[in-house]
Amino acid sequence: MSTDAERTSPHVPTTGPASPWARTAAGANLLGKDGGLGITIFEEVTALAQKHAAINLGQGFPDEDGPREILDAARSAIADGANQYAPGQGLPVLRDAIAAHQERFYGLAVDPGTEVIVSTGATESIAAAILAFAGPGDEVLTFEPFYDSYGAVIGLSGATHTTAPLLAPDFQPDSASLAAAFTDRTRIVVVNNPHNPTGSVFRREALETIVRLAERHGTIIVTDEVYEHLHFGAEHVPIATLPGAASRTLTISSAGKTFSVTGWKVGWLSGPAELVAQVRTVKTFLTYTSGTPFQSAVALGLGLPDEFFDSAAATLRRKRDLLGEGLRAAGFEVFEPEGTFFTMVDASPLGIDDATALARRLPSLIGVAAIPVAMFCHEDGAARTRSLLRFAFCKRFDVIEEGARRLATLRDRV
Repeated sequence: MSTDAERTSPHVPTTGPASPWARTAAGANLLGKDGGLGITIFEEVTALAQKHAAINLGQGFPDEDGPREILDAARSAIADGANQYAPGQGLPVLRDAIAAHQERFYGLAVDPGTEVIVSTGATESIAAAILAFAGPGDEVLTFEPFYDSYGAVIGLSGATHTTAPLLAPDFQPDSASLAAAFTDRTRIVVVNNPHNPTGSVFRREALETIVRLAERHGTIIVTDEVYEHLHFGAEHVPIATLPGAASRTLTISSAGKTFSVTGWKVGWLSGPAELVAQVRTVKTFLTYTSGTPFQSAVALGLGLPDEFFDSAAATLRRKRDLLGEGLRAAGFEVFEPEGTFFTMVDASPLGIDDATALARRLPSLIGVAAIPVAMFCHEDGAARTRSLLRFAFCKRFDVIEEGARRLATLRDRV
């Protein structure tokens, strides 16, 4: 949660509470009570990491390239002239590959002609879906902690952002909290699964509860499944596969996390043709299209054999375990993630209840950077997660090994 004390940029006056930029900033916890505009904690922590030559385990992007065949395919596409606008809906070869992927992994039958669109990362699909269906007077429900982009675009839409808490130690949706959070004004529920920042993978029974409540309240389900192949033992169940869900669910994913090509920004959305067409109406006037040479390369990636997807998850699991050793040696309580790139910890065993202050100290103290979980929350949630930090383990083994070594010294320095 950004506060007046935490903001670091000059005061920027607003033009009133209805100003779209101000709603966006407030939704992302960047606007103070006096209207001052701050920078994100990601920017602040990254700057501190650079200043102190710290290992940055705050931001969740890999430091290794993806599969050679995918990179070569992009180079070939550029050399072959695929450098102009792709169709607004996306290249047919990628839409076909997305449909084949959904059938292959989940048994979902998707029409690539009417039920798939390609977007500039999953972020654009999420934004286009929320802007397509939610506005003033509506509510958009997310789980808390929530990825900051959700809050920003909900704020921009003019809808009210409501939340249901994910609580330690397992960070699973709670039926009673969900039922209390849904109302007849809940136009959209955003389901991020596997979940960032907690690393939880939602159980089938929790997903079934979401579907029942969405049916009861006439709610559209928008999923963010960018970590769909990066889970460790727990089964990832796309909510669209559950009875009663398909007709109201928009499923979103991207290439960035699965193939370690976050800079390509190639994402996609699939679902019922009518809903997809309505989202496409908004998406067309956001970017129209992007990433032409990358789209065919991603299509190739989606068709890689099962061994690739299994190996990617297994490698990430080993990195999770290696970082976990350092975090436990540091004295943190570690919540072992079932998926994603991230491990959450509690600093309370170290006698520390302010993880935001600790995050600002870590780069100079031990040469490691992390993100406080409170920044992924509204005010009440920020108080509840005040002592929690998030570390990213999507880095090279040597980087994680050195980070774990440095973390092991923390207990003696705080």
